[in-house]
Amino acid sequence: MRAVIQRVSHASVTIEGTVKSAIGGGFLILLGVCSDDTSDDVDWLAKKIAALRVFDDEQGVMNRSIIDVGGEVLVVSQFTLYASYKKGNRPSWFRAATHDISVPLYEEFCSKLSHFIGKPVGTGEFGAMMQVELLNDGPVTICMDTKNKE
Repeated sequence: MRAVIQRVSHASVTIEGTVKSAIGGGFLILLGVCSDDTSDDVDWLAKKIAALRVFDDEQGVMNRSIIDVGGEVLVVSQFTLYASYKKGNRPSWFRAATHDISVPLYEEFCSKLSHFIGKPVGTGEFGAMMQVELLNDGPVTICMDTKNKE
């Protein structure tokens, strides 16, 4: 499972001209699910992101988590995080999970992260063409992969 976590001042996802979800300050998370991901990957990643200390404390040091600052989260499915670009110039996504695997794991991730941060998590719509708008705060952007836990 791969995640691109961006600290944002605000973010939204729009589908067919209608805003599906919008948040103020917090995280926009682009989430990719791999064909061999499991609930263990979901649990590890949700806990890691909930505890990630990238928000400023009183001294301006990144020492606070999303929980500490009461921030919001928007999670958008992003199978293209598993692009393979080794052959030619047209990427392939053979490592990205199929819908029957990725949809339940995406939903489980959103549910667990919501539980860990103690508030609802905004979402996009799995498989839809989405327009994602954000104002990256910092900028702070962190990439995580559950296959690189150590």
